Amino acid sequence: MQADGGFGGSFSVLLEQARAQARRLEDEGVISLAIPLAGGDPFTLLPHLEGEHGGFRFLWDGAPGLCIAASGRTHSLELSGPRRFELAQRFATAALARLTGDGTDTTQPCPRHARPRLLLAFSFFDAPLETEARSVPGVQAVLPRWQLSRHGRQCWLRLQRPLGGDSTARSLAEELWEQARQLERIAADGLDPAGHHRDAAASLAAVIRRSRWQERYRQAAGEALALVEDGRLEKLVLAVRQRLRLDRAPDPLTLLAPLRRYQSGSCRFLWQRGHDSALLGASPERLLTVRQGQLRSDALAGTAPCHQGDSLLGSAKDRLEHELVVDTIMAVLSRMGLQPKRRRHPRLARHGQLVHLHTPISAALGGRHPLAIAAALHPTPAVAGLPRREAMGWLRSLEPFERGHYAAPIGWIDSAGDADLRVAIRSGILCGRELELTAGAGLVPGSAVERELQEVALKLGVLQQQLNLPVPSRW
Repeated sequence: MQADGGFGGSFSVLLEQARAQARRLEDEGVISLAIPLAGGDPFTLLPHLEGEHGGFRFLWDGAPGLCIAASGRTHSLELSGPRRFELAQRFATAALARLTGDGTDTTQPCPRHARPRLLLAFSFFDAPLETEARSVPGVQAVLPRWQLSRHGRQCWLRLQRPLGGDSTARSLAEELWEQARQLERIAADGLDPAGHHRDAAASLAAVIRRSRWQERYRQAAGEALALVEDGRLEKLVLAVRQRLRLDRAPDPLTLLAPLRRYQSGSCRFLWQRGHDSALLGASPERLLTVRQGQLRSDALAGTAPCHQGDSLLGSAKDRLEHELVVDTIMAVLSRMGLQPKRRRHPRLARHGQLVHLHTPISAALGGRHPLAIAAALHPTPAVAGLPRREAMGWLRSLEPFERGHYAAPIGWIDSAGDADLRVAIRSGILCGRELELTAGAGLVPGSAVERELQEVALKLGVLQQQLNLPVPSRW
């Protein structure tokens, strides 16, 4: 094989890197090889990453920033319980430490965006209800077999596998080299984001039935608002779930593709545990991002259509709801020994057809593990309520469904300790022809049930429109 495409050396250079890693490999270690590609979009190429049939797929699309596609499992963890963040932290540390090529190796230097990542998806509650038939674990953590990452014009492909059996340094180098060349050929052909040729793109799905949720929400919201008005809660974020029946079973990437245009300021994500279910969405809310020891968190609460942004800034109810979130995040970070800083006043952040009150909060991480901070932050009052313990209990009582991944952290941590966890709002679960969308609104003193119902309907309607699932004029 000759050198071509994006790899500036030759196959012999890649093979020597693999052999050098194999010589350093300790018991239970994993070879992690990476090479650059000549072009390519991880969103488009995800269907062509090799992985076990019906297996794990992941997408993290912050384009025009970082975009990551991953498939297959090299190591994975699934568990539930109150220690899930702590145990996920231990697993992440151990899994990344076992890699022989973590991106900092001087024999195989690579840019920051190409580092190995441990992928994470939490559920909202630490354990599912026993009565829920289709539940998700408290945390899922995956070290993927394939990782394709791009930032700007640089695209890198990474393969991670343990040695043993038929897996040798040469076979892994050959596998990576051939996959890279194949992806370059596919990228040159020109595909749509679902992996189809652009001139033969799959037709869009249509909604043939939508579940009704309004009356049940009115009743639950009335009970929740009474708790707030009586002073038993400061805030409660009550969510609803709408089930859509589609006329066909779409590829989740086909649904996600329009969000690149409509939700360009959000982070699009896909977590596909197997062939039968996929979590997808576009989150505008950052639970935390860590880069070179600096942490950032977003307080995002208060929502209105874009043309009502000025009224949102002047709304006493929305400003109160927002400040509760800001104050809580600041207090949590301070209790963790950090020294957080915030903007004095919120600003407007536009995400698609909606605008939100937004206050960024930053702090030096000070050697603390990102998942320890995430455990203290989740769930913020933007998605649960205050006081937290009491609000969580009332959500279990008033919401007639299992939240699952909704409003829970999803993201990654890399081999250098950088991390990004988003809050899985503006999201849905796709199971064949069934799509479940979830949205919520915060109830505080001064809230009105009908106004909050309109906010929830707005969020559900906007998301459906952006998924190319038009909403009827009366629904």
